[in-house]
Amino acid sequence: MLTSFGLTKKADCIYRFILSQPGCSVQRTVDEFGPSKTQALEELAQLGLLTPSWRSNNRLHVVGPKAAMDTLLAFQQAEIAKRKRELARSRAAAETLLAQYTAQHESDKELEVEQLQGADAVRARISDLATRTRTESLAFVPGGAQTSEVLEASKQANAEPLARGVKIRSVYLDSIRNDPDTLEHAQWLTERNAEVRTAPTLPVRLWIADRELAMVPIDPADSSAGAVLLRQPGAVATFLALFEAVWATALPFGEMPRKSLDDPRSHPRELLRLLAQGYTDEAAARRLGISLRSERRLISELMEKLDAQSRFQLGQRAAEHGYI
Repeated sequence: MLTSFGLTKKADCIYRFILSQPGCSVQRTVDEFGPSKTQALEELAQLGLLTPSWRSNNRLHVVGPKAAMDTLLAFQQAEIAKRKRELARSRAAAETLLAQYTAQHESDKELEVEQLQGADAVRARISDLATRTRTESLAFVPGGAQTSEVLEASKQANAEPLARGVKIRSVYLDSIRNDPDTLEHAQWLTERNAEVRTAPTLPVRLWIADRELAMVPIDPADSSAGAVLLRQPGAVATFLALFEAVWATALPFGEMPRKSLDDPRSHPRELLRLLAQGYTDEAAARRLGISLRSERRLISELMEKLDAQSRFQLGQRAAEHGYI
């Protein structure tokens, strides 16, 4: 009943047992579930679902289901908020580092940076390096629906490492779920033991190999301009931290996309955040990987849900509800 809210299966069973028999003794619970129940009782007590008096009077009482769900939801929301703060710190550090490297092209040799001009050079370099990847390949793939050329290049680059048992993890945008070709490619990856997740937005296009090198665009706003290949341990560690932070909150491929305004990582919440940061409709649509028409339709739906008559009032309502 409460496992979907973060409760362990053992604790959930004991919670439901006590709920059906309020005031039962600890010994009665031991007889029902065995001596290993202590850890589950401690879990219920720590979450505030079991009244503290059980330690002294040997009687067990739990809070009602609604209060229990509210409590567990509060814990989950606090954990999501913590992860968002960690992601924001990692994103800021990565963007700062990328800006420094972009501004210091002249010192590429000192900083062990290799510049690649144009999309063809980037794809060729990735294809070459992929054959030498030993254990792990990580990637952010922004842009939503991918072109057939990009999908074919990805398949060629990933097929051989996957056959060798290289662990591949990729994060796409949630919007790929609306594109059959990109969706089919994600399915192709998962069928070969790669892991795929999706997120409403991604901070930058990124590829990391063996935790030893990282590739990012020269211009984050235009990945077709080329990329820089970074080998310095500090730079790679920064982008690795960014990847893991995004991966932790991304949605596993195959699960239903998040649409609720109550979910901080849903499409509507991400759109509100982008608009609050001053993104234009066109820029927000690009970040989400959706069409301008879809982005504006989503804004209209948000205005209707929050009873807002204008963009300005939408921002006010979103702030009042704690969505931004």
